[in-house]
Formats: sequence, C-alpha cells, structure tokens
Amino acid sequence: MDIRTTSSPISPSSSADQLRRAAAAVQRNNVEDEGFYTAFKSALQSVSTAQNQATHLQREVQLENPKVSLEETMVAMQKSQVAFQASLHVRNRMVQAYTDIMNMQV
Repeated sequence: MDIRTTSSPISPSSSADQLRRAAAAVQRNNVEDEGFYTAFKSALQSVSTAQNQATHLQREVQLENPKVSLEETMVAMQKSQVAFQASLHVRNRMVQAYTDIMNMQV
C-alpha cells in the first residue's frame, strides 16, 4: 500500500485554535490589535480553504489521478469536518450568548 501525504496549508487544529482564541477574546472582553471580527473572519476563511481542498482532492480521486491517494483525501475530509464542527460550536455559543443578553431585563 502506497500512502502519500502532502502538507496541507490549513490544519484543523489551527482553525480550531483560531476559533478558540477568538471566543476567548470575547469572554475576556479584551480588545486586541486585530479584534474579534478579524480573528473570526480568518478562522472561517481557513475552514473554507480546508473544505475547498478536501473537495478538490475528492474530485481528483474520482478522476483517478495517480498523484492523489485515497488516504490523503480521507484525511483532508476529516480535517475539514473537524474545523467546520469547531466553527459551528463557536457560532452556536455566540447565538446563545446573544439570546441570553437580549432576554436580560434592564
């Protein structure tokens, strides 16, 4: 079995780390140089890049490209799935926090 791996520019841990840092910045209510919006935007862009890379590898496997292995494609798919799940959890927590704030009595 020939297993080929290539270094992907986006790893799910980096996307998840970016999302965690963005959420922590909101919890601390600390204004940093780049701000929450920029950090969250870059995290979502990295998730999108990971998903696009996985889609590209899937297409290449379907076209039977000998340079792309099935294992590499499956790893890219899992990375993009983990990154998407992390961003989904952050979004859900942000919506919940917004709902809690809006339901507070003044």
